[in-house]
Amino acid sequence: MYNYTRHYINGEWVESTGSETIDVINPATEEKIGEISSGTKEDLDKAVKAAKEAFPSFSQTTKEERVQLLDNIVSEYEKRKDDLIKIITEELGSPLSFSEEVQYEMGLNHFKATAKVLRDFEFTEDRGDSYIQKDAIGVAGLITPWNFPTNQICTKLASALASGSTVVFKPASKTPFASILLVEILEKAGVPKGVVNLVNGSGSIIGDGISSHPDIDFVSFTGSGKVGKNIMQNAAEDIKKVALELGGKSPIVVLEDADVETAARTAISNIAGNTGQVCSAGTRTFVPKNMHDKFVDAVKRLVDEYPIGDPQDKNTFMGPQVAKDQWETVQDYIQKGIDSGADLIVGGKGKPEGLDTGYYSRITMFTNVDHDSQIAQEEIFGPVMTVFTYETIEEAIELANDVIYGLAGYVVGEDPEKLAKVAKSIRAGRIVINNTDPDFTAPFGGFKQSGIGREWGDYGIEEFLEPKTILGLPR
Repeated sequence: MYNYTRHYINGEWVESTGSETIDVINPATEEKIGEISSGTKEDLDKAVKAAKEAFPSFSQTTKEERVQLLDNIVSEYEKRKDDLIKIITEELGSPLSFSEEVQYEMGLNHFKATAKVLRDFEFTEDRGDSYIQKDAIGVAGLITPWNFPTNQICTKLASALASGSTVVFKPASKTPFASILLVEILEKAGVPKGVVNLVNGSGSIIGDGISSHPDIDFVSFTGSGKVGKNIMQNAAEDIKKVALELGGKSPIVVLEDADVETAARTAISNIAGNTGQVCSAGTRTFVPKNMHDKFVDAVKRLVDEYPIGDPQDKNTFMGPQVAKDQWETVQDYIQKGIDSGADLIVGGKGKPEGLDTGYYSRITMFTNVDHDSQIAQEEIFGPVMTVFTYETIEEAIELANDVIYGLAGYVVGEDPEKLAKVAKSIRAGRIVINNTDPDFTAPFGGFKQSGIGREWGDYGIEEFLEPKTILGLPR
């Protein structure tokens, strides 16, 4: 049982000023595995005060000192590998293989990539008669989601520390324990008192408190569009800068020369990976009309190669949804798809056979889908795919862009000119051709209602900086 009912404020684990707690549930067993404090406004005020007081000193540290700090974090992070994998598997229901190969590695790679970029990052620039200086933005409020307990917080923290900004952050209450472990790592790495502060609690109190706090200069949020809009409204009261990484409904465009099995595996893995709980997941697949039947047959033949089950089993590819409410949302969307008249290729409502305990869904795909239907337009955040056909590349691009989101896109095929044309035409922040590995130094973020701003690498550091122009500076 993990009982962490204290917050990390000004370099110490301190008791909450309130007595309420929040239970944390293992989604594979439906059993309570621990609890956290439901923080109060007073707790948040203490954390912000600590961050504000630490800022003048930390913002004046040298680039070299901050590079060394990030290197220290990498070293300490690697020492806690087994602990991080274990807790992410338990609190999220992420399969062991995914927890190790994706969840753990992404957090580590953000610290490594940021340290690498920071070594060559320029905080000043001479431009004609102007001297441009990039200053740390101040106190940053970080609000992170439950689907990647280390990925999102590590990219934000790495960028904030690289910039010289101080931090108050709130992890998701469904998956808080990985963040608590991360704070222990930061402490061991030598992060100064007050530079990083963690306050657990509800979105309505701590989340809203961060986005509306007058002493927080910048809010970086990853989560739903609904909450993102609320953050923007709160931040507008004192003209606070915000960066938002929100939802997605990303397309997979399969070209006519693509290998059908590769296309089918790309589609299945996009919705089965992390149980479809990925904002950048490709959840709409577009195949040439004459490939449709072969693609459907390939999906039916290959889907069993992505086993659903106990996250502790190393052979499991897909675990449960994170919570009962998320499972119910996915089931509701599957019913909407059935009611809309779409054809079910695989999956459907209910739990997979033999998995009565745990919030397990079935890998589900629909074809012959109305492109204006809810399952085609709305983010489901579960293992549900819609499949469409097209006759020309221009039609595929038009359909791919016909959603309110623009976080990611995927292209599968062989012809270099067509791959480039489609990739450059999709209106989204990150396009992946033929399942290329991620670049942790390249920007990540969305177009349209998928967000504002960018994370990862030098673009991520820039979000935590304010450019200052000095005219007439004596040289």
